[in-house]
Amino acid sequence: MSAADAFRLPSIALPASRASAKAAPAQTLADEASRAAEIMLIREAQAGSRAAFDALVRQYDQAILRLALRLTGSEQDAQDIHQEAFLKAYRYLGNFRFECSFYTWIYRIATNLCLDHLRRRKSRREEQAVVLDGRGEELDLLGNVSDDRSGANPARELDRKVLGEKIQEALGRLTPRERMVFELKHYQGLKLRAIGEMLQTTEETAKNTLFRATRKLRLQLAEMHG
Repeated sequence: MSAADAFRLPSIALPASRASAKAAPAQTLADEASRAAEIMLIREAQAGSRAAFDALVRQYDQAILRLALRLTGSEQDAQDIHQEAFLKAYRYLGNFRFECSFYTWIYRIATNLCLDHLRRRKSRREEQAVVLDGRGEELDLLGNVSDDRSGANPARELDRKVLGEKIQEALGRLTPRERMVFELKHYQGLKLRAIGEMLQTTEETAKNTLFRATRKLRLQLAEMHG
């Protein structure tokens, strides 16, 4: 029996007396079953099951790796952050109190590690030639941060190398927290409420941070193409 089979929960039976529960959408029931399965895995991992912890890791390891790669632009740094995030999760899993989802908790660990990395790099003023996406390809920031003037004069488009350097320069001017919120929103596709929870702040604060980050990037890119 595989690890996945070992931790698969049986179907949840609905009480016959609860008509409203019978009418619940299928997706809601699937979400509840998934949440129940995850809780069981967490409890078994807290009790010492390495197989249960490995099952949790498999659910989120690629998402954490993509996040780290986008933020660092370095496969080696991303791998280091990915490994450290799950080592910390394993070490402190006993402190998990089910006040949030495991998804939020592991992302909180990873984002804190990424923030620390960005702050250290910013203090050293390290600069990289390009920004990479989750597939290791150059990130097209202009496709996500638009400006009315960006395509006004195609004849003055910068070549890809200079463009990549300018994009990196623009991202480098953001504070680590601004860049983190921007990345989580636009490249991880997370909602502001979830971002606030991950960064241990409010949804409104996350929204304001995103606004500042987007405004800074638009102004800088507009100047670059003005």
